[in-house]
Amino acid sequence: MAVSVALLMPLGATASAAGQGEQFVRETYVLPVGAAVPTLEELSTVQGREAVMRWSQSTERAVTALETVGPAAGYGKRADDSSATPGKRQPRALAGASAAAAAVSYPDPARQMTVAECKAKIDNPGGGKFYVKSRFSVCTGIKMLSYWSRNNRPVGTSELKVFVRGSVPKENDRTMRFDYDVVEMKKIGQIPTNLEQYTLEGSIPQVWPKAAKAQQGGNLPVRKSFDALKAMPSAHFTQTVRYAPGQGTGSGAADVIFAVYQPVVTSSAVPGWIGTPNVGKPFMLAPRWDAARYLSNPTGGTNPANKGSASFSYLATLTYSAKTGAPERGVALHIQKAFTSPKATKPPNGDKKVAGQSASDPLHRLYLDEKRRKDNRARAVTNCRSHFGANYTDGGKECDEYPFATTYEGCAQSEYDPRAPKKNFSVMPVPAAQNGDAGTLLGQFYKKNRVIDGMDDGFTVKITT
Repeated sequence: MAVSVALLMPLGATASAAGQGEQFVRETYVLPVGAAVPTLEELSTVQGREAVMRWSQSTERAVTALETVGPAAGYGKRADDSSATPGKRQPRALAGASAAAAAVSYPDPARQMTVAECKAKIDNPGGGKFYVKSRFSVCTGIKMLSYWSRNNRPVGTSELKVFVRGSVPKENDRTMRFDYDVVEMKKIGQIPTNLEQYTLEGSIPQVWPKAAKAQQGGNLPVRKSFDALKAMPSAHFTQTVRYAPGQGTGSGAADVIFAVYQPVVTSSAVPGWIGTPNVGKPFMLAPRWDAARYLSNPTGGTNPANKGSASFSYLATLTYSAKTGAPERGVALHIQKAFTSPKATKPPNGDKKVAGQSASDPLHRLYLDEKRRKDNRARAVTNCRSHFGANYTDGGKECDEYPFATTYEGCAQSEYDPRAPKKNFSVMPVPAAQNGDAGTLLGQFYKKNRVIDGMDDGFTVKITT
């Protein structure tokens, strides 16, 4: 529940059980971190209380980011709106290199995030409740607001914000880190905030498979008063979570463990003041651990207990550039056409809508089934010949297909999945060098973002111009 029971009483109602003496009431609201807080004067009115109640109720409707994939996507209600994401990040050619495939490099995903970065993305009325900087760096947050009254007259407010950042600091390490920061603590009026206790903790309410056991470290949970937190030079707390390899599931020795990580901020009742404890739960995080043999660190080197790594189960976004001079430009232009003018692409299909454009219809990596990958490629080449002629390779061109042959949505999808629409793909001859560069970037994207085979993972494609 996002607000204390006392809030449900009408203004002017008697709060004490005995109905005698002065009545001291503390009402606590859990709000989105970017919610506008009414003034003390506004909170003393019915209209002001209703406004903050609407903000409070908005924190209860969704607990899971829209981009969540894997089992955690079904845990709690998913958001209707997309999470905040970083700005443009484009593939680049290596400085001074030729246009050969080996000369391109896909950017490394971010593994660090400051509180300021998190705040800039979600701490505003129109901002998202969640920020996905990369599959290795995410954040969420909430605001806790207490309204204090004496005999139904306002005497003060206290508020604070809690930002929670999740990260995987090292590429070849299974340790996941969660940083909690209590900031912007404000107090108005003579109120006993030395008695107002807050507890910060991180819970793991669900894990797949259930038998997997976590190793945890850090200095959470922590319980401190409002005044004690405010007096700290930096109210910063950490928790680490790690699952050892060998506990997961998945074909192809993926050894995958999925989990739900739920930050919890509890505001306790204050002695002498009416009002129940209140629990704030920011958007949950969806960590994942794997030791897939086709991704980095498959053996752990000299430390098998550390093989594989960790990531968050959110859709990654493959970015291709259609700018003049971009090494993958021909492929980017092809995908852009498939997105914006699907009816103008080959093969003809008046209902064509290719996957990979949104979180509701992502692409899924195909690695383990080599025959299906080959079939995807073969159907693409057949269609290039059929629609562009046997000489479509003239001038140094190759047949490019979208969705990629390395995805389950590739050209042969309808042959493997009878529910899939037919001819829901696009083929086009593009310069061979650009096709090769795009393939190199895609392979690097898979590895750097730890994209695993199957429906429990996924990615979208973005074309920049």
